[in-house]
Amino acid sequence: MTSRPTLLLTLAALLGSASLAQDSKPSIGIVLDAGGKKDRSFNQSAYEGVLRAQKEFGIKVDVYEPGVAGEVGRGVDKFSAARKDLIIGIGFNSLSSIDAAAKANPTLHYAAVDSLPTGANTTGLRFREHEGSFLVGYLAGLSTSTGVVGFVGGMDIPIIHKFEAGFTAGVKLACPKCQVIGRYLGTTPAAWNNISGAVALAGGMKNKGADIIFAAAGGSGRGVINFVTRTQCIKASELPAGVSFRSDNFAKVLKSGAYDKACAGNSRPMFFIGVDSNQNYLGDTDNNSLTLNHGLTSMVKRVDNAVYSVIRAAVKGEPWRAGDINFSLENDGVEYAMDAYNDRLIPAATREKVEKVKSLIISGGIKVPSK
Repeated sequence: MTSRPTLLLTLAALLGSASLAQDSKPSIGIVLDAGGKKDRSFNQSAYEGVLRAQKEFGIKVDVYEPGVAGEVGRGVDKFSAARKDLIIGIGFNSLSSIDAAAKANPTLHYAAVDSLPTGANTTGLRFREHEGSFLVGYLAGLSTSTGVVGFVGGMDIPIIHKFEAGFTAGVKLACPKCQVIGRYLGTTPAAWNNISGAVALAGGMKNKGADIIFAAAGGSGRGVINFVTRTQCIKASELPAGVSFRSDNFAKVLKSGAYDKACAGNSRPMFFIGVDSNQNYLGDTDNNSLTLNHGLTSMVKRVDNAVYSVIRAAVKGEPWRAGDINFSLENDGVEYAMDAYNDRLIPAATREKVEKVKSLIISGGIKVPSK
């Protein structure tokens, strides 16, 4: 989906007090989280914001890619020593390093995505992930054929609990009797890059009857995607005791010959829900968007817009304000992805229901839990 002007205006309006360097081309460095700029998730979204800013403003942004999460601090220290005007940390792993560097370098400016650092020269770019997760959960509750859905979290930390809380609440609004199975991959940063572990969790969820699985696990989410696209469907003979097919919402969706062969008989398709960036396209198993796609939707965090916006503010010499900047459904900071890959999976009547729920969240008619 394209960026929204409202998100850019929100950031510009929220930045106040002391200014960034007035050089028309400030020196900027961004420190990614473990997983790299091609993780097809959180880091990649951030990097896309960098690329957009470089193209639009004719600047060069230095990018530090840590091999493991423990190296994030090296990137922050490297850019601080180089006296970058603005240093951006991606992910909560950068928080302690940014706090320390900001205290030691009061004339430099620091921004942290998904964290709230302290100090007059810092700002936190944070998202209301639970709102977007509520919408994809609501959609999952409307779409599930078995009444069982799964949630795979990466690291067992509060920010991922927000994803799970919103997702579960959304599922329950659409389908009060549905079961949500939640599992996490670990308690260390290695949980973000444990593809084999995610495959195993997805397999266990299928064994319990789950036909839709939402992965909020960074690079590990590829394990869920790989499992779903390889498995393609769940058969009646595979359902555990107490679980049966309750609907056949996708019976009329055109399917590939490979799907028809692998899933002949009484079966229903399996789906993943992507995260951070739009991962719908990863559910295309036959290079044909007209046939059944296994990406039901994605809960998109517009990290690209947040990164682009803070760079834009630096380039334009916008004033700076320390504190918390939130991105939500209201300012298009989070959203559910719709495109050519899933428009046949989500009929107009279903999307109308999701949009109504979205409006109620924005207006305050629905309070979305964050834990």
